[in-house]
Amino acid sequence: MKLNAADRARLVRIVGCFRGAAIVVLGDLVADEFVYGQIARVSREAPVLILKQREKQILPGGGANAANNLADLGVQVTLVGAAGEDEAGEALLRYFAEKGVETEPVLRPKEYRTPTKSRVLGAIGHGRPQQIVRVDREPAAPLPAGLRRRLTQAASTELARSSAVLVSDYGYGATSAREIDWLQRRGDGRAKQCPPITLDSRYDLRSYAGVTAATPNEQEIEQAFGAEIGDRIEALNRLAGQVLKRQRFQALLVTRGREGMMLYEPGRAPEALSIFGSDQVADVTGAGDTVIAVFTAALAVGAGFLDAARLANCAGGLVVMKSGTATVTASELAEAIRNA
Repeated sequence: MKLNAADRARLVRIVGCFRGAAIVVLGDLVADEFVYGQIARVSREAPVLILKQREKQILPGGGANAANNLADLGVQVTLVGAAGEDEAGEALLRYFAEKGVETEPVLRPKEYRTPTKSRVLGAIGHGRPQQIVRVDREPAAPLPAGLRRRLTQAASTELARSSAVLVSDYGYGATSAREIDWLQRRGDGRAKQCPPITLDSRYDLRSYAGVTAATPNEQEIEQAFGAEIGDRIEALNRLAGQVLKRQRFQALLVTRGREGMMLYEPGRAPEALSIFGSDQVADVTGAGDTVIAVFTAALAVGAGFLDAARLANCAGGLVVMKSGTATVTASELAEAIRNA
């Protein structure tokens, strides 16, 4: 992604405004657990490696990771979601308390299990740890409709003092297309002025309508339409156009891995953004959360869709160079833009 001097100056100014933004994150809160160890030997019981555990970390994932990215950008964040009364839920709330993120709207249902993705990483000698296996622990069922509405109502009370709403739907039931429609109307049946609403929906993109923008990856577009895109950009353009028209989005930012990103707006030609930085990726864990966080923060402070996409593209390029579930700070992003 190439930027001229005027572009760089404008984007750096936008990043400098992030501290004035207040964003509600409504969605599924996930815990990303990382277990690190040293590979000792092969087990006698089965042909598997024995790992001597050295360290364990629990970091925000899913909607919680988007909130974490916003906090590291300097944004004032209100977190609305559910966490279980378990180790993962406690760890998430402790983490955000230390960062000054508002978590009062987070519900703690007694029978709810915090969605947790455990990654076991092992190293040989002084080598770099490599992921060996991932174990997912999920709730027995999605959140009940009554709790889901309580979360929407909690988000609704924050609208008047919020610059944007970031919706993170990972399929665990914290929100839905119906709830976001209710939120846009603030529950009273009359359309009112809403701040920008951005969407990251892992499995249900086509159910949502009328949000400001969505940031799916190419695989999620394929899944939504039951179509294979491959390297056929014209196929992606056609499907993206259908999303914009049918679902009344103002913009669609599609991430394409090493192919960069595509920005779509009604009535405008698609805008291709080449990958920012190196294509030698360290870890893509949580990169989509970083992208939507930066994109939303930029819209919250008045940036246009193209500038917001450029910043999100830069942040995505930075975060995949880090291991694990990582974030990008405002200072890192500004420095990268200056050097772009």
